[in-house]
Amino acid sequence: MVTGHKKTKGIPPSKHGQPFLRWAGSKRKLVPKLSAYYGRDLNRYIEPFVGSASLFFDVMPKRAVLGDINRELIFTYREVKYRLSDVLRELGKLRRSKKTYNRLRKLNVQSLTRAQRAARFIYLNRFCFNGIHRTNIKGEFNVPYSGEKTGRLPSRELLENCSRLMRGSRFVAGDFGKTLAHARAGDFVYMDPPFYVESKRVFKEYNGVPFSGKDIQRLRDWMVRLDRKKITFLVSYAKCKEARTLSKGFRTQQVTVRRSIAGFSKHRHRSREQLITNIS
Repeated sequence: MVTGHKKTKGIPPSKHGQPFLRWAGSKRKLVPKLSAYYGRDLNRYIEPFVGSASLFFDVMPKRAVLGDINRELIFTYREVKYRLSDVLRELGKLRRSKKTYNRLRKLNVQSLTRAQRAARFIYLNRFCFNGIHRTNIKGEFNVPYSGEKTGRLPSRELLENCSRLMRGSRFVAGDFGKTLAHARAGDFVYMDPPFYVESKRVFKEYNGVPFSGKDIQRLRDWMVRLDRKKITFLVSYAKCKEARTLSKGFRTQQVTVRRSIAGFSKHRHRSREQLITNIS
C-alpha cells in the first residue's frame, strides 16, 4: 500500500520556531526526527490533532490547516493569530499565583471577552499540572495548579512570532475527520492522536470523551483514504497492538521518547513509539 512519495529534507535547524503552549504528550522532543519527513515542496501542512503544534512551528509551513477537538484551544489560536494585541493586554493584567489560577479556572468562558477568554486559556495552560488539558463532563477545566516550576507566561516576542507563523493557517474546531476532509493531493498530513492502548492504562481523555478503539479504526480508514489520494502522511503512535493495526501496509520507524505525563521526574520513563508513513 506504500505509494511513491519521496522523503525530502526539512527546514534548517537555525530557522526553527517554538510553540507558546505546553501540552501533555507533546512531540517536542521528537521534532528533529519528525521534521525529516516534511518536504518544503508540498502544498500545505495539515494537522488534525494539533495540541501545542510543536512540529508546525518547527517546519513553519506557509499554508496550513490546523484542527483539534478542543474548541478552547482552537479559539485561542485564532485570537493569537488575529487579535494578539488584545490578548497581550489581558495577559499583562495577570500575575502568577494559586489564587489567580483558581479564580480563572472557575470562570464561565461565556462571560468573558474574546481576549480574556484566550488569555485565560494561555494562563491555565502555563500554570496547570504538567500541561494537561482535562475537562469534566460539563466541559469545566479541572486540572490543579502546578506551582512555581512551570516558568513564566509566554513572552510578547514568542507570541508575536507564533502569530506571524500562523498567518497562512486555517483553523478547524472538531473531530479529526473534519480537518482531514480538507486534505488534497500534494498536502502533508501529520497525525498525533491520543493513545488508545487496550493492554494498559494511558491518559487518553482531554475533553470528557476518551479516544477509543472505534476511533483507531476510523483513523486507519482515513490513512488508507489519504494514501489512495496520494496525500503524504505521518502518524506517531505508541508501540502497541493498535499501532500494528494502523501500520499494516505502510512504512514504520521505531523511536524512543522520554514520557513526562507522570509529572514527577522519578516516575518518568522512556517509551517506544512508532512513526507510520506512506513516504518511501
